[in-house]
Amino acid sequence: MIETEEIERILKKYKRPKIATCCSHSSLQIFHGARLEGFETLGIVTDKNVKFYGSFPNASPDKLMKVHWFSDIVEKAEELVKNEVILVPHGSFVEYLGKALDDLPVPVFGNRRCLLWERERDRMFEWMKRAGFDTPKVKRRESIDGPCMVKFPGARGGRGYLIVRDKEEFDRKTQNAIKKGFITEEDVKNCMIQEFLIGVRFYPHYFYTPLQKQNYSTKKGSLELMSMDRRIESDVDEIYRAMGIGVVEDPAYVVAGNEPLVMRESLLPKVMEMGVGAVEAAEELFGGIPGPFCIETICDRDLKFRVFEISARIVAGTNLYPNGSQYSAFMFNEEMSTGRRIAREIKLAAKAKRLADVVY
Repeated sequence: MIETEEIERILKKYKRPKIATCCSHSSLQIFHGARLEGFETLGIVTDKNVKFYGSFPNASPDKLMKVHWFSDIVEKAEELVKNEVILVPHGSFVEYLGKALDDLPVPVFGNRRCLLWERERDRMFEWMKRAGFDTPKVKRRESIDGPCMVKFPGARGGRGYLIVRDKEEFDRKTQNAIKKGFITEEDVKNCMIQEFLIGVRFYPHYFYTPLQKQNYSTKKGSLELMSMDRRIESDVDEIYRAMGIGVVEDPAYVVAGNEPLVMRESLLPKVMEMGVGAVEAAEELFGGIPGPFCIETICDRDLKFRVFEISARIVAGTNLYPNGSQYSAFMFNEEMSTGRRIAREIKLAAKAKRLADVVY
């Protein structure tokens, strides 16, 4: 992992930082929010998508940097620093750069150690346990004795996840997925087998700022509930249609879109408590989680939450709210998306000469 001192040395040379990210996932929202906050933007775009990302007057980046594939960002590090960019990570960014992000000599919004703890599922579960969450049971291949979900490393958007009921089904399905090229032998070695949870999916989107203590305060800063969504997963969310005509097939869990949600108000205090738990555990384990994150939950019939994952950066469900959400409206006297909130945090940190507190 690149040293924080090296990133601080780079930041000190910046005169007018720009906001940059890969043109994918939630980039239109990030560029739109940055523009509203007065930042110049740079979009890192693959050749085939140049036309698309130049087509949105209010959300297209000011400049485009063309690459063959996003992993080429590593070779563009010097040029990115010359352009004085702060990179904003999102799901595609994290997936395609992988471990290369750890040592990338370019300032990244947030604490890049968070992304390491998101990427490695054993660490993520340690984080969730430290936060006090009720989590699904994690099983070994030999102890599978009922429906379990098999998850593989990285930010895959559900791609390749499997449902298995015993070790024989685990072996059969993982080998079949390897043959189809969905996963690798290494992925199987590093997979996590979780008990399958029944209930309603809620994905609250938070923003943590260490720059001020107001609103819902934590030990060192304050927490904001920006929005909430539920993911539309193909094809499990439409499986009843196939079953209705007698087609029986194992469903896939690839995220294809997102739906907005409003949670009953009596559950919101618990949601905020969970957010504080994630923030304070992050502080203890790896130095904090400035910026956006999402706690992925199942709410059961007793209205109790079980947490199965944390996304330690902006999530695609925030794209539902480019002008703010039903929750951000109660905190801000202006339209505030998560993308704009990121840009606002960078602006506030720069003004207070505290960029190193929110950029690594």
